[in-house]
Amino acid sequence: MTAEAKYLKVARILQKRIEDGVYKPQTPLPDQKTLAEELHVSRLTVKKALDGLQRKGLVYKESGLGTFVLGPVPIQDKFDSPANAFSGLANLLGSNEVTSDIIEFNVEFPNEDVQHYLKLKSSDPVYNIRRLRRLEGKPLILEHTFMPVNLVPDLNEDILHNSIYNYLHHNLKLKFGVAYRKIKATKADDWDQQYLQAKKDDPILELEQIVWLNNGQPVEYSTSRNRYNERNYVVLETNSF
Repeated sequence: MTAEAKYLKVARILQKRIEDGVYKPQTPLPDQKTLAEELHVSRLTVKKALDGLQRKGLVYKESGLGTFVLGPVPIQDKFDSPANAFSGLANLLGSNEVTSDIIEFNVEFPNEDVQHYLKLKSSDPVYNIRRLRRLEGKPLILEHTFMPVNLVPDLNEDILHNSIYNYLHHNLKLKFGVAYRKIKATKADDWDQQYLQAKKDDPILELEQIVWLNNGQPVEYSTSRNRYNERNYVVLETNSF
């Protein structure tokens, strides 16, 4: 396993312990140093794993006291997805469960909107990618993504069939800094009807985002659309003061 992916393995281990009752609700987890020594990883890896579990609503942090197990949330269900996660769908739901159909994959010059969103010139080529993401073979999300070619070289169909984010993080060593995400309800368009099996008047949940690298360069503008009954976006908010 690559060093960059160790935090995902640690997160899975800790999540299973929570689900199995090893760590009880409203009790503190072992501190980061203890977990790092037990699992033979760095404290930074443990921190990243705990951050991911917090975004999923499994734990919460109290300043000066540590990280606590939240316990069952009555309104939580299987369709919930953290709105503030950087890990990508394959890492979030499991790479063996998520597959990708490539609908469009082109290199082209950006229109005015994409130039504005990604701070590009009209002569800067971008990837125009449209994918249908499936969960256990069932249509889940219709993604439309633009990325600058100069920041993401050598992107190919093999990568698109798997995980773009894994390629960015592991192969290109790119690190995300911040993302601005806007979630809104809209109606199904022709693409949704064709690929998400949506009806003409079905509500659609759309997540629109711009992602910046940690050096401030915008690397992605995308929209992700799903049927109203297939996915929710959630945020766990804690007061650490």
